[in-house]
Amino acid sequence: MEKDFTERELDRIIEMAWEDRTPFEAITFQFGISEQETIEIMRREMKPSSFRMWRKRVQGRSTKHAKLRQDDIDRFKSSRQKPISGNKISKR
Repeated sequence: MEKDFTERELDRIIEMAWEDRTPFEAITFQFGISEQETIEIMRREMKPSSFRMWRKRVQGRSTKHAKLRQDDIDRFKSSRQKPISGNKISKR
């Protein structure tokens, strides 16, 4: 089932998918889409070469899959990432 996302939401999904420490489960939690749906969005929205590079990068990466993460990592975002609330980056 295809969900309609705003351009801003699509940008955030793509950004989260590229972030090493953001698991697919965080994208599911925030946007209600599965890992497979995220992959389909990435395939559709990116150039083929960029998509292939991204897939190679995230396949098997333990930080992108909550089940493969170490038990002491329980956050969705990097501690160095700017605070984000409600899908909006907070102002400085």
